[in-house]
Amino acid sequence: MIDILNLALPYFGLIFIGYACGKYQNLPEAGLAWMNFFLLYVSLPALFFRILAKTPFEELNNPPFVIATTLATASAFFLAMFGARLIGRNSMREAAIGGLVGGYGNIGYIGPGLALATLGPAAAVPVALVFCFDTVFLFSIVPLLMVLTDGARRPLLPTIGLIAKHILLHPLIVASYCGALVAAFHLHIPVAIDSTLQFLQSAAAPVALFALGVTVALRPFARVSWAVPALIAIKLIVHPLIAAALLVLLGPFPPEWAATALLLASLPPALNVFVIARQYDTWIEQASAAVLVGTFLSMVTLTSMMWLIKTGAVQFP
Repeated sequence: MIDILNLALPYFGLIFIGYACGKYQNLPEAGLAWMNFFLLYVSLPALFFRILAKTPFEELNNPPFVIATTLATASAFFLAMFGARLIGRNSMREAAIGGLVGGYGNIGYIGPGLALATLGPAAAVPVALVFCFDTVFLFSIVPLLMVLTDGARRPLLPTIGLIAKHILLHPLIVASYCGALVAAFHLHIPVAIDSTLQFLQSAAAPVALFALGVTVALRPFARVSWAVPALIAIKLIVHPLIAAALLVLLGPFPPEWAATALLLASLPPALNVFVIARQYDTWIEQASAAVLVGTFLSMVTLTSMMWLIKTGAVQFP
């Protein structure tokens, strides 16, 4: 439990620092745009690329596991999206961000550290698989929905081309397939380039956490939709239940793999939800509040799941 707290407390501390700075320093919110650009186009792609590039490609070949975990994420995403649409009476663009709240866990920042601390080195490959395919699904479906709901009327073929362009050229998708190609062809990354990428990767979590705290400070909770609590419940409770059912249905899997998938499904809404909301200038207040509140509530739900896994109370056939 001490190891878990040592991993989680710095994560919360940076949010508090950003929140305090946003509350007590009178700076224009426009400055956050450069932070968002750095995260989406520079630091996060470096993080995604390095994780996938350093994972042995032959170990990534486990279709039933990929189907189980990706289908669980997709189910939580669409459940949350339609929940945001019906409960909060939000537009489809806002509901797409709501879907991310319910389906996209913090698999980039907190997931690998907690999984390895809880389950050891055996968690590395399943973490990489979940990371890769959840990223491809979520960063394909969201640009698709944003293009289809931007209000512009286009002929069919140009619309399909625009959607494909948004998906294929999204910086996180580009980073993911480039990292997978490096792993597939066993390419060696020059030391200087790898060190630069590691430097950028290390900045992703602190910058995103700080920016999240500032955004929450500048955008009060009074403006948060009633749908947000339901979306957080989907992420912290329903998503793990769906994942557990699919792991049993499509298994069996090695115990460490199944436990890793369940742990990752229990993660709070990802910081990237806030980053993407800023990118599309959609549902920013609700996204930032959902990430912050979901992260705090996960101190109870996530640590409980880790305790259940460590004590053997959760087992898969």
